[in-house]
Amino acid sequence: MTQSGAPTRVGRQVWFVVLVVGIVLFELVRRTLVATQNPNFLPSLILLGAAVVPAAFLTFVASRRLPTDLGAGPIAITALLGGVLGTVVAGTLEYDALQRLGALPMLVVAIIEEAAKLVVPAVMLALPRYRRGPANGLVLGVASGAGFAALETMGYAVTVLVKTRGNIAAVDGELLLRGLLSPAAHMAWTGLTAAALWYAARGRSARAAGWFVLVYLVAVGLHTVWDSVGGVLVYVVLALVAFTLLLLTTRRLTRTSHPGEASRQAP
Repeated sequence: MTQSGAPTRVGRQVWFVVLVVGIVLFELVRRTLVATQNPNFLPSLILLGAAVVPAAFLTFVASRRLPTDLGAGPIAITALLGGVLGTVVAGTLEYDALQRLGALPMLVVAIIEEAAKLVVPAVMLALPRYRRGPANGLVLGVASGAGFAALETMGYAVTVLVKTRGNIAAVDGELLLRGLLSPAAHMAWTGLTAAALWYAARGRSARAAGWFVLVYLVAVGLHTVWDSVGGVLVYVVLALVAFTLLLLTTRRLTRTSHPGEASRQAP
């Protein structure tokens, strides 16, 4: 990626390579597991199944013509730490809330998880070199959401594996559903809120802060409905809404011609 934020032609194709190679590796591991019945292949199967689509989508977003100066290192670190710390923070807070309330409303889950995924991006925002504009926030938010989504999917896959007593088909179904929907769920929600957070930090005004609060509440609302209603049709509709908002934001940010303009535009 160049200093101006415009990726090379090869760079813009990398996401497809990541997706195809990941799918091939997953299928190779799955076939070997089925043929040998060796449980040692289960961790590889779950890891690949949970990480391939988030990794490919993160690569896709990072390779767009966004006015960002991020390298692969900060993005990878945000994905790793955002996933680990995000799930740990969310899990701890949700457990505490459950102990105090006796039940865990989906609204509370959404508020906690959307805030937890912003922890690492907020730390990155505190570093001057990553404050260039909302485009940096968008990419780092998607990275944090990718890490969170991958680890959460791995947890669900393990749970399904235990409940079904080793039913690989059930695990495949869980990995497929959550993998396909992850770009328009955790990744889109956190990408949008992180972009708004960067805008608020650069704007330093009540309007900019209000915009961040509004975007965060939208993400919480989508998350709450996602967890409360369920069903493939609902997931598809919510995914289309979130994915459309993310694409519109990305398109708006790609139109900025220089860092000063990028920092002033609301995502």
